[in-house]
Amino acid sequence: MPPPSKPSRHATRGLKSIVDVGPVASLAAKARELDQLDRQLRATLPSPMRDHIRFADLRDGRLVFLAPSSAWASRVRLYQTQILEAARAMGAKAYSVAVKVAPLPPVEVIPDRHKPLSAGAASHLRSAAASLSDPTLRDLFLYLALQADNED
Repeated sequence: MPPPSKPSRHATRGLKSIVDVGPVASLAAKARELDQLDRQLRATLPSPMRDHIRFADLRDGRLVFLAPSSAWASRVRLYQTQILEAARAMGAKAYSVAVKVAPLPPVEVIPDRHKPLSAGAASHLRSAAASLSDPTLRDLFLYLALQADNED
């Protein structure tokens, strides 16, 4: 009887999530930390400002923010003392604030793909249904016509 074979070092026990792989896991953890810091820091700012700026990074003790214009960047600089105090209270080792002017990515607007069915289309569907011999198809046409009637 041959000796039992050892499992290879490369054998896996199934697929791993990409966030469980070394470098990706540390990158995902850093992204989560920055996202949390972004939400917490912007929450300490006045409402119009928090909607226009984004926290980008904490590098070498410097908090980096992105602003869509130089006017918003100037407003962030006016609040840098408050921002630094809030960051330190959250445990971040921050000593300065930098603001870079960069347009924020546009908010994706998802168009409404639902278009109402006109009364004329509903009438045509009912006429077509009347000419169909297949009961299932006829019921589907009538169901569609009913949808137009319900939208009025």
